[in-house]
Amino acid sequence: MAQLKGHERARYVTRMFARISRRYDLMNSVMSGGRHYAWRRTATTMAVEGLRGRALDVATGTGDFAFDLARRPEVTSVVGLDFTREMMELGLPKAQRQGVRQLVSFTEGDAHGLPFPDNSFICATVGFGIRNFIDVPRALSEMARVVEPGGRVVSLEIVRQDGRGPISRLARFHFRYITPWIGSALAGDREAYTYLPQSAQGFMSAPELAEAMEEAGLEATTYRKLALGAVAIHVGMKPRRNTC
Repeated sequence: MAQLKGHERARYVTRMFARISRRYDLMNSVMSGGRHYAWRRTATTMAVEGLRGRALDVATGTGDFAFDLARRPEVTSVVGLDFTREMMELGLPKAQRQGVRQLVSFTEGDAHGLPFPDNSFICATVGFGIRNFIDVPRALSEMARVVEPGGRVVSLEIVRQDGRGPISRLARFHFRYITPWIGSALAGDREAYTYLPQSAQGFMSAPELAEAMEEAGLEATTYRKLALGAVAIHVGMKPRRNTC
């Protein structure tokens, strides 16, 4: 996987998520111990508090982040965007069951070239997807572009831990050995759940992602670490003067 670049890697990731789409929600719950629900609720609050209007969820998968956004009183509608159609197809009946079908729409698209005009949304969120982007700076710039001045870009993501302490070492051991075993046992796809922890360990640290968001034109960027530092919520605001 490490030798794949650009479009070749994008095709690999798309096929991988298509394969695991029906087990994706279960695996998220197992791997996070069910904590991903609370993490998303916290992230959605940070994304929309004090704002009002349409929201965008990038790399939406089966739609859970989009649904949490739709339940916020500040949000009038949500667009969920993903490049894996199989994932979004599972999101449609979920939206109906959760009573948010009228507020959420799905569209197939690329985070590196969002098919929306400038200043279209109060926020753009991405949950556990940014580390799969081929060009993170470009995708962050696109998210900043489509957010209105004063709006926010929010990421909920597994981040690299560089510490030498026991917690950091335990997290790396879990990702390297336990996660592939769980993926093989529950999802029947050891390859996919070997790639996913590798992508986390090869991704940015929390400070590095904050810096990347600033370089994409966002300001007042902050982050909150969760899960003993293995997960972080990053929030950046688009300047009220439109400089993106």
